[in-house]
Amino acid sequence: MVINCTNFDNENSANIFTINCKDIVLREFQMEDLEDIYNITLQPEIAEFLPDWIATKETRREWLIKYEIKENREFLDSVPDISKVKGRAFRLGVILKKSNKLIGWINSGLKEELPPPNREIGYAISNEYTGKGYGTQAAQGLIKYLFENTNTEILNATALTYNLASNNVIRKCGFRLIDKIEIEGKEYFYYRLSKSEYIMGEKDEKI
Repeated sequence: MVINCTNFDNENSANIFTINCKDIVLREFQMEDLEDIYNITLQPEIAEFLPDWIATKETRREWLIKYEIKENREFLDSVPDISKVKGRAFRLGVILKKSNKLIGWINSGLKEELPPPNREIGYAISNEYTGKGYGTQAAQGLIKYLFENTNTEILNATALTYNLASNNVIRKCGFRLIDKIEIEGKEYFYYRLSKSEYIMGEKDEKI
């Protein structure tokens, strides 16, 4: 897995942050992603599992310009001490290598409903590309970056109890089930992964 700040197949961009995984590349959001992001948010799974991402195309454009692209830059500029921008989310597009198409996203931000330290990761993959391991690759890539390049000590994850696919991804990434919690009237499994647990898991894989 390679982490770099390089131009990713875009002659008009420079210093684009990317994380290179097996079949995908994680790349910071660009304005060219608007259409793909918007189309994914129209899928029924997003309405069910990630309703906060739903917006009109114009609102989505505004979020990209005013918040998402800007906050990504502020987050990256703060590395390794991301506590300086603790309220900032970090959002990366999931780009399929073989087509150079954005097929989803993965993000990390603070989850107000969880006890501190409450930085969590979350993801979405277009329903055309689920079941192929891309969500797991994306999560593992972002986890590796956060633990190895920032001062993150704890990561959290939540998934609706009946969302079997997301719960499987979370468990594959080494998270421990902590509790069952209620958020806005819905029941979630709540997981945690510490940097020390991540390091031990990496060592075990090498043995």
